[in-house]
Amino acid sequence: MSYPLHCEVTGSGDPLVLIHGMGSASTAWKPVRSLLNKDFTVITIDLPGHGKTPYLKGQPMDPHSLGTYVLDQLSSEGIDRFHLAGNSLGGWVSLEMASYAPSRVRSLVGVAPAGLWLNPYNARYPGTAVARFLARYTAKLAPTALHFEKARMLGFADVSPRWKALSYEICLDATIAMSSAEGYYPAWDGMLMKRFDSFIPESIPVTIIFGDTDRTLPATTCQERSVAPSHAKWIIFPDTGHAPMWDSPLDVVDEIKKASALAS
Repeated sequence: MSYPLHCEVTGSGDPLVLIHGMGSASTAWKPVRSLLNKDFTVITIDLPGHGKTPYLKGQPMDPHSLGTYVLDQLSSEGIDRFHLAGNSLGGWVSLEMASYAPSRVRSLVGVAPAGLWLNPYNARYPGTAVARFLARYTAKLAPTALHFEKARMLGFADVSPRWKALSYEICLDATIAMSSAEGYYPAWDGMLMKRFDSFIPESIPVTIIFGDTDRTLPATTCQERSVAPSHAKWIIFPDTGHAPMWDSPLDVVDEIKKASALAS
């Protein structure tokens, strides 16, 4: 059992579903949404305990289950087949969806997707607790503090090499999303001792994007190409961190369009 997922629909064209990462929300896609609206009907979704979707205590929060919730929500919205892009945890969820519902996913772009590691995490990464703590206990100060460079550096230097160029809106949205994400730790626990290890048919175009300075999912441990679909197109964006849709929005939009153009 779970609550319905909050969705926002904009634009016109073939359906494109965007799934955010852990401790984030659908607002993370704002830098690319207006650009994608020109070619797609864009559906952004808040995962359980994130954004405007409540968390039901005890509900499964592993990537496979999250993908099931998304598919069920899309069915209830009358959306059968769609293009798909996901960031971080949302990228892993997208991979799971393409694996067990290949007839519904037309193309897939993993934007710094989680789950592509050989050795799964067996405990929460300590740094995530710090990020959650800071967001929760500084949220009330954020609207003022984020006008100052030191506050933005504290919150975003590890996420983006271009943190100085991030807009006030991006930083505020991300802080609010993290501070209110009741599903953050349940999602973390849902990833423990797991990795993506399922088959995606070659009929689905797959693109995997990572930034060259991703400190959240570093290349040495979390970008294992042998775990990804064998036919995936693999791209590394320069001067880009864990949120390529912030650091390289035009390039992300371009790759989503290219993948969709290859779809049957």
